[in-house]
Amino acid sequence: MTTFKQAITPFLWVEHTTGVSVIMNDVGDYQQFIFDSRADEGFTGNGYDWQSLAVIFLKETLPELVDVINFDSESGMFCAYSDNQTALNTFVVAFKKACENKALILALFQKAELD
Repeated sequence: MTTFKQAITPFLWVEHTTGVSVIMNDVGDYQQFIFDSRADEGFTGNGYDWQSLAVIFLKETLPELVDVINFDSESGMFCAYSDNQTALNTFVVAFKKACENKALILALFQKAELD
């Protein structure tokens, strides 16, 4: 049986005293083909690129969470956070599933903006 933490890998679930976050330190490795599809526009697969993808994913698939999920990515790390654990759980499970669906994630990525 797959655990929650295994199911969301390479994203890492981090609990804080005031909320939770999901991070990915190994940007540039996981699903790099997504960002390679628009490399000529300047996308490299860094944390900011992942954030752009996650923002469009939220707007398109989970609009009710747009004001609940926040982002604080850096070039070497993707980070999403919230004080609503259930909302972040819903986001990361759905986002990971979308990342595994090549056609869906590439279609969503076409709407992402370079940060």
